[in-house]
Amino acid sequence: MTDSTLRVIAHFRAQPGKGADLKHVLVGLIEPTRKEAGCIGYELLENLEDTREFTFVEEWQGESALEAHFSTDHIASALREFPKLLAQELDLRKYHRVD
Repeated sequence: MTDSTLRVIAHFRAQPGKGADLKHVLVGLIEPTRKEAGCIGYELLENLEDTREFTFVEEWQGESALEAHFSTDHIASALREFPKLLAQELDLRKYHRVD
């Protein structure tokens, strides 16, 4: 059996000296994203051994909810900031839970 919700794991790695700036941008996404229709869960994790590395663990009602998420103003704003903050391209992966 496959769960119908969509899980997303998004990994971010800041450029040297930009970890705090990236964290600030990512933390700013939490509250507005959690209020979005279709958002079931949205959690930001910071790597304990490398504070330049962050991961969002997300759960969405489906692909259309995730697509709507990427069209919001807060995500558009963050996407404009990422080129000057990220050391490498965003690593975004989509999953369905398998029982």
